[in-house]
Amino acid sequence: MTGQSFSRERRLLTAEHYQFVFAKARRFGNPNFTLLVRENDLGYPRLGLAIAKKSVRLAVDRNRIKRLIRESFRHQTELPSIDIIAMCRKGAVELPSQEIRTQLDTQWRYICKKLPG
Repeated sequence: MTGQSFSRERRLLTAEHYQFVFAKARRFGNPNFTLLVRENDLGYPRLGLAIAKKSVRLAVDRNRIKRLIRESFRHQTELPSIDIIAMCRKGAVELPSQEIRTQLDTQWRYICKKLPG
């Protein structure tokens, strides 16, 4: 991964991709974000987003959080070959963008430490 791209192959696109992760996911998270992670055989990480209206009411806020998650994921070059579904809780919408980036970067580092390879 070049560190800046988010091509189609780096995304979870179909319901089958999401079901694959939900079926046997490891859960990582903090009070604002939950990351469901499952190893894949593709040789690179993929990201899916599941930001619920129930958690983040306004579309502008959901889009902001999704943009920040994608941006943070794009800059991760050390992630192992995993599929990730990112979800957020109600408190995430109140956070400033820099705090969201910091929390996500912390989660990426923790995942890299817990899932070597």
